[in-house]
Amino acid sequence: MIEVEVHQQLRTFLREQGEPQWHHHLTMARLVARALRLGRSALIQTGAFSGHHGCYRLSYLVPILLWHDPVILVATEAVQQRLLMVEIPRLRQWMKITKPIRTGDRWISPDFQGLLLTTPQAWLSDRLHNLNHFPSGIPILIDGVDDLETWAHDELTASIQPTHWDELMLAYPDQADTILNARVQLTKILFQHPANPYDCHLIEPAEQEILRELYLSLQQSECNPAYTEVDAPQLSPPTCRFPPIWQKFWHRLHTPEALVWADMNRRQGQFLLHCGAVEVASALAKIWSQQPVVLVGSALDLDATATIYRQRVGLEDLTCLKFSPDRQAEAIQLYLPDRIPMPNTPEFQAALLQQIRALLSISTTVQGLTVILIGDVPLKAQIGSILAAEFGSRVQVEKTCLDDNGILVTGWQFWRQHQPVLPTPHLLAIATLPIPSLEHPLVAGRVAYYKHQRQDWFRLYLLPEALSELQRAIAPIRDRQGVVALFDSRVIHRSYGQQVLSALSPLARINYLDKGLFSPVNEWTVNPGD
Repeated sequence: MIEVEVHQQLRTFLREQGEPQWHHHLTMARLVARALRLGRSALIQTGAFSGHHGCYRLSYLVPILLWHDPVILVATEAVQQRLLMVEIPRLRQWMKITKPIRTGDRWISPDFQGLLLTTPQAWLSDRLHNLNHFPSGIPILIDGVDDLETWAHDELTASIQPTHWDELMLAYPDQADTILNARVQLTKILFQHPANPYDCHLIEPAEQEILRELYLSLQQSECNPAYTEVDAPQLSPPTCRFPPIWQKFWHRLHTPEALVWADMNRRQGQFLLHCGAVEVASALAKIWSQQPVVLVGSALDLDATATIYRQRVGLEDLTCLKFSPDRQAEAIQLYLPDRIPMPNTPEFQAALLQQIRALLSISTTVQGLTVILIGDVPLKAQIGSILAAEFGSRVQVEKTCLDDNGILVTGWQFWRQHQPVLPTPHLLAIATLPIPSLEHPLVAGRVAYYKHQRQDWFRLYLLPEALSELQRAIAPIRDRQGVVALFDSRVIHRSYGQQVLSALSPLARINYLDKGLFSPVNEWTVNPGD
């Protein structure tokens, strides 16, 4: 069986290469081989920390390359480059594999029996829009499914930029005044909304009527004079003169539970319209039965069966496997003080500053980057300004040009995007848990959807988002067994605090400051229960 061959080949390769082994290589490789042989889908959680540097990828490459039938590997372009330039050449040279390998956004030919690498965007676009660029029935392996929801949301979202209004007027010159009037109305209404830190506003149903009326006017002007507003929810947009992006936008607008919002640029007096799906499970559920799928992610769910994750991406029952991290090599030191005020209290900022100053003071003997993660936009700016006044140019707010001993004050998104190019911090200080803010219009829109469905919006949406973001943020710290300081006392006082500690484990926990905090982690006792 292929499982036996894969096990033998990978074990011999790892031994001869003499490189550090991920403890679960052989188990994962056998599971992938079994999924290929039986045509049975599987979901694999490699562990939040191994996913940081992709050490698990040998485990799926070996069975894919040894499998005698075609396979599609879905991965980002960055991962593809790593595979094509480093991992695959090493394996092909050592294993003498001649399986053809191609990249592209569609299937090569009916006779192709090799490995095709494609991007998540190309594959999801094909499956979600029935483009038939990829045949059904061919096994698919998707790497990095921690981002699957984001990829699907992006694919199901139509975005109207300012230039697209000009394209619409060029397509309908006889309706130029109507189009311009709708744009002016929207501009006036949107800029009457109070500014918020997110520069974003939901388009309320009453405001959506401006777009619906524009749609009807354009419909009536060309394709269907008898078309009435009553028909709008049932009819798909016409394929007459509508530019493609507008066709996609109208289609999304007529979809039940559509989420419509605008990103604002108040300085330029412009806005970007977006229309997307409030949830992606219903759309994704239709594509999983078209082929066997192996989904590989780092930390998808605290539960080994990934119940909540599968619900969010529309997955039915399938083989699930979750690997545990190495408690010796990947443990962090967690400083979690007991008596910090709650984040929503006026006393929190002063207490946070006091704690940060104390940490910076006792870490002066340790060279390296310090990262301070603050999700609240105004608080991030205030803390950055105060620390810059005290520590000078060492402090930078969301910049990548840093001193060797620099202090980076950043939000969660900037940190996630720039982790690969920044030095590994010796200290990561987290002001509050990355629970999505209900003040963000898009978060409020999704929460309203869960409430309307009578579902637990905190357990199904806010908490999983926070845990995923948290695990990604601390992944680099595990490489050097550094220090994570968490100043959100909800971890101690709220019922979900144990889930947060489980997401952070393995860890050595301390609630007081001591210079020994920056000693190697093996001087501390790792708490297996956290």
